[in-house]
This record gives sequence, C-alpha cells and structure tokens, in this order.
Amino acid sequence: MTKNLPDKPDKTAILKLIAESPAPLSKRDIAQAFGIKGDDRRDIKDALRELEEEGQIVKTRGKEYTIPKGLPSVAVVEVYEIDIDGDVFARPTEWNIETQGPPPRIEIVPDGNKGHAALKEKDRALVSLRRFSDKLYEGKVIKKLDDPRGQVMGQIIRQKNAFVLSPASKRAKHDFDVPQADLNGAIEGDLVVGEIQPSRGLQRKKVRITQVIGRRDDPKAISLIALYEAGLSENFPQDVIDETEGMSVPELKGREDLRQYPLVTIDGADARDFDDAVFAEREENGDYHLIVAIADVAYYVRPNSALDREAYRRGNSTYFPDRVVPMLPEALSNDLCSLRPKENRACMAFHMRIDTSGGLKSYKIVRGLMRSEARLTYDQVQAAKDGEPSELTGPLMQKVINPLYEVFEILDKARRNRGALDLDLPERQILIDKDGNMTGVKNRARYDSHKLIEEFMILANVAAAQALEQRKAPCVYRIHDRPSQEKLNSASEFLEAFGLSIPKGITIKPAQLNLLLTKAKESPYSHLVSEVILRSQSQAIYHPENIGHFGLALQRYAHFTSPIRRYADLLVHRSLIKAYDLGPGGLSEEEAVTLEERAEHISQTERTSAEAERSSIDRFTAKWMSQRIGEQFAGRINGVTRFGLFVTLEENGADGLIPIRTLPTDYYVHDEKQHALVGQRSGRLFRLGAKVNVRIVEADGFTGSSLFELVGTEGADLTGVKFKNSNNALQSRKNRPNHNTSKDRRDRPGKKFKNKKGGRKRR
Repeated sequence: MTKNLPDKPDKTAILKLIAESPAPLSKRDIAQAFGIKGDDRRDIKDALRELEEEGQIVKTRGKEYTIPKGLPSVAVVEVYEIDIDGDVFARPTEWNIETQGPPPRIEIVPDGNKGHAALKEKDRALVSLRRFSDKLYEGKVIKKLDDPRGQVMGQIIRQKNAFVLSPASKRAKHDFDVPQADLNGAIEGDLVVGEIQPSRGLQRKKVRITQVIGRRDDPKAISLIALYEAGLSENFPQDVIDETEGMSVPELKGREDLRQYPLVTIDGADARDFDDAVFAEREENGDYHLIVAIADVAYYVRPNSALDREAYRRGNSTYFPDRVVPMLPEALSNDLCSLRPKENRACMAFHMRIDTSGGLKSYKIVRGLMRSEARLTYDQVQAAKDGEPSELTGPLMQKVINPLYEVFEILDKARRNRGALDLDLPERQILIDKDGNMTGVKNRARYDSHKLIEEFMILANVAAAQALEQRKAPCVYRIHDRPSQEKLNSASEFLEAFGLSIPKGITIKPAQLNLLLTKAKESPYSHLVSEVILRSQSQAIYHPENIGHFGLALQRYAHFTSPIRRYADLLVHRSLIKAYDLGPGGLSEEEAVTLEERAEHISQTERTSAEAERSSIDRFTAKWMSQRIGEQFAGRINGVTRFGLFVTLEENGADGLIPIRTLPTDYYVHDEKQHALVGQRSGRLFRLGAKVNVRIVEADGFTGSSLFELVGTEGADLTGVKFKNSNNALQSRKNRPNHNTSKDRRDRPGKKFKNKKGGRKRR
C-alpha cells in the first residue's frame, strides 16, 4: 500500500491509492489503508461513487475498484506469444480497443516449482493478476480453460430490429445477441463464427462476428458446421504450405529398389490418397513372402518443422460425407506421399515371411523406392476374384491378385484361430450428389477384398511393434484394454435373456465373446447381441506402454500403415528409422521423452474427429429427413432413458428421440435391469432393441437432432425373450405418492425439449 496517507482522504488521495495499487481494491481495503472505521467509511463510499461517475475508476465484477485501463485481480486471458526463451505472453479477453486503447501486456509467470502451465498460442486461461503499470501485468495461472477458442458457431437470425446468433450445438441453452456494429458484414441466414464478448451483468451474452463461413441454406455448409464445432480447420497456415514447395521424390541412393515387385494399391473408388501397397508370392518351401509398402511421410515431414507442428496439432485426418480435412497438405497427401501408379515414390516397407498357419516367421524393415503397378479398387479386385476380371485386373490375376487371396485365406484363418473379436456390424454410407445434397443412405459393401487389405495391414502393424521392441526403441502402441467387469456384468445380465452367458470368475478372452456371437447368429436378435457386446468394449487408445490389443487378440500392436492420415504412424516410422539407422527423419530426443504426452494428444484428436464425423452424418441425415416430416418409418429402440426412447430407423440409420411425454399416457419408470420403460398403470413396456413404428415430427439439419413420435398405443418388446423379473418397477409404484398422476410423471422430463431442438444422442 502507499505510505504516508492522509488521515482523512479526499478523492485525489483515494484515486492515487487505487492507481498505485498492484491489484484492484475493495472498500474494506481502502478503509484499512487509511485506518478508517465505523461511520467515517461513508466518506469513502461517497468519494468512490463520485470517482466512478466521473469515469476515473471502474468497479470490477468482484466489487473492487481499479483505474479504467486496469484489470481485475482475476481475469480470463488469451496467449498470443511464446518467445524463443519460452516466456508466455497474453492479453485480456475482455478488452475494448476502441474505448480502452491497446491492451496491456501480461507475462505469465511460473507457479512455484511447477513451471509454466502447458499453454499454447490462442489458449485461454483464468489467471490472477498483479499490476506493475498500465501496460504491464504479471499473471499466475489458476486453471487452463477447456475451450481455448472462446468462440461459438451458428447462424444469424433477425429478430425485429436486432440480430442474434443461434448456436449450431445441440447442447447450447440460449442464443447470443449480436450488436449491429459487430456483425462485420454478416447478414441474416449466414453461418458465422462469433467471439464471446464481456457480459458483466447482462442477461444474455453478446458475440462479435469474426468469420462468415457460409450460408445456412448451402448443403455444403453442413459439414462446415461440424468442422468448426470441433475446432478443426480446412486451411493450412502459409508457413506449412511454403515448406512443401520444392519437395521432390528422393533418389534411389540409400534405399532398396522395390520397383522390381508388382506392388498394387487397393482402395475405395472415391479414394484420392493411396498410402499403402501390397505384394505376395509363394516361395519354394511353401512359405509366403509379403511386402507392405507405406508412403515415406517421415522423409518429407521432419520433427519440429512447420509441417510437423501442424500435423501434430491435427493428429489425424477427418472424413466427412462431402469432404476430407487432411492431416497433411495436398502437395503431400495427394501427390508426393500418394503411391500413384507408374510413378516413383519413396516408401517404408516390411518384407515379411509367413508359414501356412499364418505365423510371422521373419520380417525386415527397409526404406525403399517403389512404383505401383496399378491403382485398384475393392470392387475391381473382388469382381476379378469372383470370375469377372476387367482389362485392368485380368493381366494381374496370376502374378498379383491370386497370391494376395491365398495369403488372405491363411491370415483370416489365423485370425479366427487366435480368437480376434468378430464384430462385423454394418457401416452407413451417406450418398451425396455433385451439389453436396444428400440423396440417400446405404450400408457400405464389405467384401473379402476389404478384409484382405485389413489382414495385410494388421500383420505389418504387428511387425512394426515387434521390430521396435527388438531394438528396445520407443513405440506408440495401439492398445485396447479388456472390458471392465462392470460393463461385462451389465452385458451379461442382458444377454442371459437370450440364453447366452458370459463366463464369470475368469479373465475374459475375445474368443469367448465370439462363441456368444456365433450362437446368436441364428437369432433374429443377432444384431442386438453384437451391439451389446460392442458397447461393453473399452476404447482403443495410443500409449507408449504396451498392454496388448484385446479386440484383435494380439500381444503387441502399433499403427504403421497410414502416416498420411495418422500422426501415430508417423511417430512409429520415425522410431523405426532411428532404431534401424535408415537415414534422416528419425525420432528426435524431444519426441522420445514426451511420447506419453504425444500419445495422449493424438488419442484425443482421434476422439474429436470421430465425434465431428458422427455429427456431420447426423446433420446430413436430419436435413434429408426434414423433407419427410409426417412420414412413418420402421425402427428399433437403441437407447432407453428416464426421459425417453432413442430410435434408429431401419431404412436409413437416422436416429431420433421419442420424448417420454409423448408416449401413451401412463406413469413410466426406467427399469435398468429390464432395459425398458415400464408403464405402472397399464404394464405397457418399451424395451431396448424392440421394433417400433414412428412418425417424423421434427428434423433439424442445422443441429442434427430429430424428434419422433410413436405410431399407435402398443408397447414394444422382444418376442420370445424372457428377462428376469425386476422389483424396480413394482417398488416405484408402491412408493409413488397418490397425488403424482401419470401426466405429472410424463411432463417432468419433457421440459427438456421445450426448445424443440431435440435431445442428445446416446451411442
């Protein structure tokens, strides 16, 4: 505090005290500084009011006082620079340059022995502040905020003479006001990104429009919504693009010449990047020689380059129905690192030899130069195998395609013998026309040609993990833990109704789950059994410590085969290069010591991309369904909750919610053991997996949510399936007060859907 203060302070003394204080002051702080007690504090109160009215001081949210250009003692800041010494600098997020001038500089200081918080440029954090001058503050991080962007994406809507931003997120609870001065050229119907502004007592927050990303009625904007919602970016920074200029395919020197082998790529018909090629031949002793060649991304993307930093930030490519957000710029992903036919390409390759039982007898990692013999599609290869070769595949049958299928049959048998989990659930494919409009949906075809490539890639991934272990080199494993006992118990209770049981008291193996799947194949509910077993599984992640891969029944497994679209594979390539002395682009020391942090990051980016991909499919499907409001569809109940039923339509895989308030009048209880909603008065029951007929009430392509209503008044159960009796429903009925009518019970959860944006989806 300032020394030698007068006994009876006037406004000048109070203003001087506040201006010189390193932090905002409360009335109590000011009174204590002047030694004033009791009624004399009224003079301070009057002086503060006058100073505030004159604009010489401002009151913070915490009812503390500081000078107008000053900051509160705790504020949200955004990092804008990290210098070469690692010092972190930030600026306040709540700052109006027009009225307050340039923002002060805030240096983030380490907290004790913890060092700097893990902040990156554009991250936001809540910090405590200490003022040194109007232009310089010191900040200590209280916590890093979950949303580093502080942004919201949605559409501009005009309401009378004002504009609001209606968020695209299903989770949004309110709209945001947009002052006309902050529209920045946006008009009604635009899809925009807005920066949340200081609210300070306002009932509804304001946003300033920072970017117009499209029009609400543009079909191509659907995936843009999911893209921005997930914080993804289509465009690459200029320094990243600049690094790709002048890059070219390396010479043969220091590489194995693989151009002698007729390697081929096999991908989907709409694939644009080809990052793996395969070859197989039978040897004189009956064993098979396999080659899996992968684009040598590590040659072009060196550690800590601009390309590398951006690839790491993205973590992986993200696939939407109408576009791809790639991990690498097109100059690499669609050109230099794409194994295009009849062109020399740098590659990393495994020579592998297997016996007739599928055992991996030997492997050798090489850095090579290859030339793809042909670019084939799954359809072409399968048609050729089925006796309908084309002009392209016909000449390749004897020397390429037939040997590949011989190896596939061996590897497929080995997979079954080791008991890999066999969950072959259908995958939806959204059909998009040239204008970006959804025209329909179908299940993706799945041929043996798909499985062939899968088995070759799995074998190469196993070889990569073994090769790194052999040299005791760092490895980013793809691990998949066994299901938790809690999830297994829950699945077991449900499956017992189908005459199936999960062994108890032993360590479960995937082969035991496969037996259940095999038994259920003849049942009309086989799809439901598969889904229940799938839901019981743990999530696969990346980690430098190996625990094996439960689903594949493998002791060691790493991703090696897709470095164009997965950063994990690039790390594995780099470690192999360093461990086997294969030239430049090996794993750096910094990467080696931060491998766990990097594995956690790319596991998170993978989850973010998966969520964005699901979100875009939901939006495309909901927009398509919005043209069919009032129509009836057959569906199945895929989720049962206390507030309603989630239903998947059989025709197109669209998901929607039937709110409990719209079910036939009754008092419904969610019986978890029965996996059902049970009507207490009528005994009407709606069970997980049961068939229902529904009518489309609402479908919003903007948010991706849909509302259905039940057709008819009958319940929905699984015919011929007997669940154990549960006392939950009976007990709930006994304990229910007499004044709670069935209408009361139905309406309470329904309040969640007054905004008519639908409910969140259960997966």
